[in-house]
Amino acid sequence: MGSLNSDELARLSPEERLALIGQLWDSLHDAEVPLPEAQQVELARRLSSLDQDRTQSVTWEQLRAELERRRP
Repeated sequence: MGSLNSDELARLSPEERLALIGQLWDSLHDAEVPLPEAQQVELARRLSSLDQDRTQSVTWEQLRAELERRRP
């Protein structure tokens, strides 16, 4: 698909426009999508929490067994 002007974009169906948005988004590399500072801080917090939470993690089998025990 070549370059589209405003009128051509307006004639696209919502599904076609969403597909175009998806193609544009997928064409970007991670380094090309800057994160605002607030998102960087939140990401760092979650990664830190992940490392701490791993010590309390359980396997899928353990979780399934626990859920089975709780099922009425």
